[in-house]
Amino acid sequence: MGRGKIPIRRIENRTTRQVTFSKRRAGLLKKTHELSVLCDAQIGLIIFSNTGKMRQYCTEPLRMEQIIERYQKVTGTCIPEHDARREQIYGEIIMLRNETRRLQLSMQRYTGEDTSPLPYEDLDRLEQELESSINKVRDRKNELLHQQLDNLRRKERMLEEENSSMHAWIQENQAAIEYQQAAAMQAKVPFEHKQVVGQFPLYVEQPSSELQLAAIPPHIQSTYHLQLSQPNLQDYVSSLVPQGI
Repeated sequence: MGRGKIPIRRIENRTTRQVTFSKRRAGLLKKTHELSVLCDAQIGLIIFSNTGKMRQYCTEPLRMEQIIERYQKVTGTCIPEHDARREQIYGEIIMLRNETRRLQLSMQRYTGEDTSPLPYEDLDRLEQELESSINKVRDRKNELLHQQLDNLRRKERMLEEENSSMHAWIQENQAAIEYQQAAAMQAKVPFEHKQVVGQFPLYVEQPSSELQLAAIPPHIQSTYHLQLSQPNLQDYVSSLVPQGI
């Protein structure tokens, strides 16, 4: 008569659970070694008890790190780093926070805020640092001003050279310019003369004094008299009308 089948569930009795764990762990390690030797398999086995103790098995001559690295390459997964690395990162975060806080306090003191807890020596040192910073800012400001002045002087010289060149060109072409201006004035005077004459319309009436018009045929017996619609400008128009009309 064989043994009865043991139900697979958590063993409530602590002592029995510990004894069962030790026996089955030894059997698992034995079966793992046999499988590795008989089948030439590469096996990595890690066991943690409920108390935190670890037991491991790795196929010789490999090491557990090599088995884990191969597992990562095959599955494309990344195993979290050890807690020591996490503690190191946490320490770096705390250090950065402290440094940030220190820089914030320094900025507040440079702007004149939160200076009440500082002793006299720290205030004197802060004053010297601020004066040094102001001197550096002034030096840079003066340097930029000198650069701007140099640029303005260079532009001024360029404008003076252009002005001199233009003046020399005008002197060389003065005669041609005067000739063009005189020709333009001569062409403009007759045109204005015609405009003035056209502004005064002429009309025909029975003359008080007879005028001989060369353009009128001899067989016309009536005589015509030219009179301006604006009598006060008659003298000016008379000077424009050719004599003998």
